[in-house]
Amino acid sequence: MGPVRTCVGCRRRAPRSALVRIVADPRTRSLVLDERAVLAGRGAWIHPTIECIDRAIARRALGRALRSDAALDPAALGGLRERLAAQPSARASERTG
Repeated sequence: MGPVRTCVGCRRRAPRSALVRIVADPRTRSLVLDERAVLAGRGAWIHPTIECIDRAIARRALGRALRSDAALDPAALGGLRERLAAQPSARASERTG
């Protein structure tokens, strides 16, 4: 099965390949979609679905998961939501596992 991670939106465990990694840039407080999971720093894993990103935003889970002492930029959260919505639907089969 490979490495397993927990989605910060729905809190379900899933294979790493079914999730995307998000990293916060400490200088700009912007969120970066780390599609290859290679960027340095603390990351949070999330299903690439609107539902999971909306839950993560509502629960303020990204700030906690990234251990960000400052509030994350709301524009970055909106931009992240748009980028996740644009993810290829081919990954849907991986999410349903």
